[in-house]
Amino acid sequence: MHDDASFTKLKKLKHTHLAYPEVNLPEHNPVRPPKPPKKNDPSAWTIFKHTMLFIATFLCVTFVGIIWVGQSAETESYWEMWPQGALFAALLLWFLATHEFGHYFAAVYHKVKVSLPYFIPIPIGIGTMGAVIRIKERIRDTTKLFDIGVAGPIAGFIVSLIILLYGFATLPDPSFMEKFAGHDDIVSHIQETGTFPDEPPETDSEIPTIILGNTILYSFIASFFDNVPPMYEMYHYPFLFAGWLGLFFTALNLTPIGQLDGGHILYSLIGYKKHRTVARTCFIFITALAGIEAIPFLYLNISGFYEGYGLMALLVWAVVLLFLLSKAFFKDPLWVLPAWMISLTASAGYLFFYTGGFTQAGSLIWTFWSFFLVYFVKMEHPPVMFEQELTPVRKRLGWISMAVFILCISPNPIYFLD
Repeated sequence: MHDDASFTKLKKLKHTHLAYPEVNLPEHNPVRPPKPPKKNDPSAWTIFKHTMLFIATFLCVTFVGIIWVGQSAETESYWEMWPQGALFAALLLWFLATHEFGHYFAAVYHKVKVSLPYFIPIPIGIGTMGAVIRIKERIRDTTKLFDIGVAGPIAGFIVSLIILLYGFATLPDPSFMEKFAGHDDIVSHIQETGTFPDEPPETDSEIPTIILGNTILYSFIASFFDNVPPMYEMYHYPFLFAGWLGLFFTALNLTPIGQLDGGHILYSLIGYKKHRTVARTCFIFITALAGIEAIPFLYLNISGFYEGYGLMALLVWAVVLLFLLSKAFFKDPLWVLPAWMISLTASAGYLFFYTGGFTQAGSLIWTFWSFFLVYFVKMEHPPVMFEQELTPVRKRLGWISMAVFILCISPNPIYFLD
């Protein structure tokens, strides 16, 4: 039995409009979360800063490049040679930009936050210390890690190869050396024989002869062309010099250690434990190359101050090497002591039996690289959260990049003859 009064009141309530508008109901105005900030959307100010760094680097490489490739015999002013310096700068920065933007666009593709490339100008050497990008978030899986790591070296390698092949295909005859001042002995030999001397001619100059180290790939390509300059004159040829630098910098980046490009690639291919063993073994080899440079440097300097004490260079380097390996291998005696003995013996044996002594000065590139690896790169690659099996195509590309490392590395990239 129903209460008629209550039923009538309920019926009226059913047809009564609500006190607030329907547009305020949750189903009509859902609460939306704020949009996340866009990744890799640099501001105009950021683009301006990076562009200014690029321009400063271009100017530095142009300025210093004149020293290397400027045709000084035909000009009266340093600045008359700026077109040759600018050509060298354009070639070298083409390689650097391609390498770094290879990383950048791979990171953008995988939605990993990344900076634009920072180009680093320096008004000595070759005018730049290269370029870098900053990965601003952790890369969480090996597929992304591999793609970002391999994109730069492969892109830069292709550009270097194009520059080098064009340089070889358009080589002038050896009389090209007449355009450079201070090469009278070489020019005389060329005028008499039509070819370059096999060895650098002896001169009375106190300035040592700079010789660039050959590589497997460079020498292989050179074997197909005529009029190839010797390595002690190659740096006067802008395409050859820029191409050689591109190959060498690619090889340095492909060193399979820590968080270098090569470290990312090899870690993705073989995993954490195997990569640690390979990285440590590779570092022992690099310290042996560092010793080949450092021991003569120490020998010459110690002999200059204390005649007859030059062999102290071996002791000094042995101490430095022990400290370096202890730092690199976390004082693990199972690695430190054998590595110390192998590296020191290899360096001293090479210098004594192959070069005949400790007087051939080098560039200290490998010595610097050894310290850089220990203090900035570190030996071991940090573990990635999700380790995935790479696709067959990625595996093939990874092993090709490791082959590029071997083909493009030079055990003695720059050395000097008095």
